[in-house]
Amino acid sequence: MDKTSILLIDDHTVMRMGLASLLGTCRELSVVGDTGDGESGLRLAAKLHPDVIIMDLMMPRMNGAETTKALIEKWPEAKILILTTFGTADGISKALEAGAKGAILKSADLSELRKAILEVAKGKSYISSEITHIMAEDPPVNVLSPRQGEILQAIARGLNNTDIAKLLGISLDMVREHTSALFQKLGAANRTEAVAIALRKHLLKI
Repeated sequence: MDKTSILLIDDHTVMRMGLASLLGTCRELSVVGDTGDGESGLRLAAKLHPDVIIMDLMMPRMNGAETTKALIEKWPEAKILILTTFGTADGISKALEAGAKGAILKSADLSELRKAILEVAKGKSYISSEITHIMAEDPPVNVLSPRQGEILQAIARGLNNTDIAKLLGISLDMVREHTSALFQKLGAANRTEAVAIALRKHLLKI
């Protein structure tokens, strides 16, 4: 029987070892490689051409969404399943938009994980009910413009509108306009709420 080959990309060594051991109990699955970062994951994927790539969402340097995008650009037929301990709707949405076929939480039991892998291997999508709940409860933010991102960072530093205008070399009216649009995209009523939402959604560079 041909086994579904799997490449694991996760920055936690213990997680990779445990997952490889767990998946090894499934007779139709075979872990053919594992690595702890997106860059080496790109090289391994090109070498191994696994049926399914299981990818962590939150990784240093290249996160799951960025690695997914790079993989799909190099290997359009790659079948990627996002496996995450927790996830923001934005992070999950970006990974799916980049080309991931599915997303599931690491808390899922083996039977559901096995089902997700086999569905993704067939080219089908698999979004777990927990992921669907996250997306419904915490909908992704519309993409911020570069200027809105700069203003968000400045707000997080505690700068007022006048300071932001001087920092960015734009008019006070432009700062107010961008800030208003920023609040609308975040669904925030004020600066404090905007920063809180941005932190929760990992939109701030800290």
